[in-house]
Amino acid sequence: MTTASPQTSTDAARSADPLQLIDVDHVRFYVGNAKQAAYFYASAFGFQVAQIQDLTTGSRTAANYLLTQGNIRIVLETPLTADHPATAEIAKYGDGVKDIALTVFDAEKAYEQAIRNGGESAYEPRTTSDAHGTVTMAGIRTYGRVVHSFVSRTGGYALPQVKQGGLFAPGFRAMGPYALNDFNLKHPCGLKFVDHCVGNVEEGRMNHWVKWYEDVLGFAMFKHFDDKDISTEYSALMSKVMASGNHLIKMPINEPAEGKKKSQIQEYLEWHAMTPGVQHLALRTDDELHSVAELRRRGVDFLALPDTYYELVWNRVNRVLREHGHEPVKEDHQRVRDLGILVDADDEGYLLQLFTKPLQDRPTLFFEIICRRGSQSFGKGNFKALFEALEIEQEKRGNL
Repeated sequence: MTTASPQTSTDAARSADPLQLIDVDHVRFYVGNAKQAAYFYASAFGFQVAQIQDLTTGSRTAANYLLTQGNIRIVLETPLTADHPATAEIAKYGDGVKDIALTVFDAEKAYEQAIRNGGESAYEPRTTSDAHGTVTMAGIRTYGRVVHSFVSRTGGYALPQVKQGGLFAPGFRAMGPYALNDFNLKHPCGLKFVDHCVGNVEEGRMNHWVKWYEDVLGFAMFKHFDDKDISTEYSALMSKVMASGNHLIKMPINEPAEGKKKSQIQEYLEWHAMTPGVQHLALRTDDELHSVAELRRRGVDFLALPDTYYELVWNRVNRVLREHGHEPVKEDHQRVRDLGILVDADDEGYLLQLFTKPLQDRPTLFFEIICRRGSQSFGKGNFKALFEALEIEQEKRGNL
């Protein structure tokens, strides 16, 4: 019996499926002021302001700041010219997610396959290179303003080197002395990687985009929640979770459902020029209590739950865990309550999660902090409590 070498296995994967996804390469935000936004995300969420591409590096059209934490890479891009595409988008939508970029073996081949599968080009393949290596990127359009870039890397820009702190791409330089970076190393928030990315689309369009992810990127449905699962007395939504073949990339897609009042999805759309887009990024931690406590200490605003939530949650969660032969929740119950964390369980285990309030004045983008103890779901048992908390905030904004 012969065993394939790692190189042989890599070559086979490379030739067999151009759309095999290796990782979330980075998430690109369009922002009005990348320098100030970098300070906010470093101060509030513990990101390292690792690298920069701006006027000082020869970039005359845009400034880019690379933020890192664990295996999370966020690029904050600010236009420096009136004709940069981000200029009009920021005026129309405010700060938000433009690109969920995906690492592949060959960006050009992935792009060509996605186009053959029915995808629409956002931009054609382009390669930047220097003595250290190359980065090739090509993009396709998905819902609304959002793009998926395919990224392939060689030499010093290969993903393993980037993960170890190597330069992100030609034209970037290390940030240099930055006091918040030193502080964050001493006071880590413990965020590890992007668990999932949630998109909001118009009513009646969820199934269109589900089919798009199936046909263009080869994703499959992972979970499905209807308006019976996600509703309160006043509002509802429907959601389908799409996942890549290896379940590495998960993309829930939400649409509003009929209710007495306005759903959070409809509120998002109305403050986002009736254009679909990314509602939130879920960031994984191995220690929910530590991460949430540190984020609260830094001033992060989270949704508040009613006390009645904790009068019911432990019996519900631990009953489900017992039924499926799992140990009960190991985290300190009082500490969970003090920190306002939500808990849910299913046949695979349990999870802990908490959602920030919107990250800017428009209610169009927030983060979720999530820790999984076996469960691969999305907190179905928390939907009602979460929606009630969201409705309280909508009411304050005059948008319910």
